[in-house]
Amino acid sequence: MKPIIEVIGLGGGDIHQLPLGLYRKLIDTKDICYVRTIDHPVISSLEEEGVVFESFDTVYEKHDQFEAVYQEIVDCLINQALKKNRILYAVPGHPMLAERTVQLLREHNQIELKISGGQSFLDDLFRAFGFDPIEGFQMVDATSFLRHQLQYEQHLVFCQVYDSFVASEVKLTLLEDLPADHMIFIAEAVGSENEVIKHIPLLALDQQVDLSNLTSVYIPPITKEKLHHQFSQLREVVHILRGPDGCPWDKKQTHESLKKYLIEEVYEVLEAIDREDDEAIAEELGDVLLQVMLHSEIAEEAGYFTIDDVIYSITEKMIRRHPHVFGNVHVDGEEDVIRNWQEIKKREKKDKHSSVLDGITKGLPATLLAEDLQKKAAKVGFDWDNSEDIRKKVEEEIVEWREALAEENQIEKEKEFGDILFAMINLARYYKINPEIALMRTNNKFMNRFQFVEKEVANSGKDWTDFTLAELDIFWEKAKQKE
Repeated sequence: MKPIIEVIGLGGGDIHQLPLGLYRKLIDTKDICYVRTIDHPVISSLEEEGVVFESFDTVYEKHDQFEAVYQEIVDCLINQALKKNRILYAVPGHPMLAERTVQLLREHNQIELKISGGQSFLDDLFRAFGFDPIEGFQMVDATSFLRHQLQYEQHLVFCQVYDSFVASEVKLTLLEDLPADHMIFIAEAVGSENEVIKHIPLLALDQQVDLSNLTSVYIPPITKEKLHHQFSQLREVVHILRGPDGCPWDKKQTHESLKKYLIEEVYEVLEAIDREDDEAIAEELGDVLLQVMLHSEIAEEAGYFTIDDVIYSITEKMIRRHPHVFGNVHVDGEEDVIRNWQEIKKREKKDKHSSVLDGITKGLPATLLAEDLQKKAAKVGFDWDNSEDIRKKVEEEIVEWREALAEENQIEKEKEFGDILFAMINLARYYKINPEIALMRTNNKFMNRFQFVEKEVANSGKDWTDFTLAELDIFWEKAKQKE
């Protein structure tokens, strides 16, 4: 037979909450009863009646992470069970509620685990804080949680707020979403005669002096108006805008009609980046995200895909194409990363495409499309070896364009002018210049200089027609000097 570890729950309060059967089991034990922590009101009462306890409180001082603490406790318990064949282990509350050591014990097949129950503190918690869990309830281990897990629209309770350090971690996380003066509840020893409930501002959470393993923190449900920074709220807003009582303009949009807006919003992001305006970047990225949400909502209405599919697709792709981060592939630098990325991408698409140019996004702006076409061709060696040959090609295209001008054929003029631009983009690529960004910088430069000229004309009290081009050019040169 396997050795037995019997786990008893001490409840959340004092000796009066301990069930009679568990009380007798503890009183009648002839051996030491192991406890995760001695800091529990039931233990002092049982010690007065002769029960001997051995705690693992010293283990907490040896580790920086709670998981390491729990693992050492479990290892010690299993060793003792193997030696003695049967041991008793007592934990606060109920063994199956927020008790990580019990969950770790359940993973071992060396021992037989027997759960003898115990009173959960949840009933008293619901009573103390005055809410019905059917309305939506989330309990979180204060020692191990992530911000994105928190459901603020439900009743939210943090347990195991042992000390000021844990309380500080909880506070700092909550401050990411809630104001410092947001009122919360803190409870100590609920269900016992020492029960204390405090209503305090969030900022004061880690300033409490009576924190212990019997401390719980309660955050009442937060109204949606205070959660506009969360993704779920954006999703709901877009759903409402497209709904029966939504906005007439939003409701009539299609994938096709929204294309131009997506392009415009991306360019506005680039413009904000060029201005190094962080606030504007955040705002413009929000506009891009809105376009993604609108396209996803339109697709969901038609039954094609949802925003969840969009997120799943990119998450899977990022994990798949970063085996050096999420797998065991070794890389020595950025070049290895790019090489791996291209190889993985090629494997993914090997059954889908037959041309080197397949996979190109034809809806890109012309300059970006030209650059992508040239990059694809370059991968198989179809590329210039040096910049001098590219410059000669530019000059050759200019000559051909002049010849087209003499023919007075509009289509030929456009073709030859396009060849000049294509060759110039090739030259830019050689020097690692992004043509779209370069032209955008020039556009911005022109706008700034022209607006300076406008101000000079306005300050002169004259009309534009009163100035010669040479006189306006003086203003232009002043604008250049000002830069």
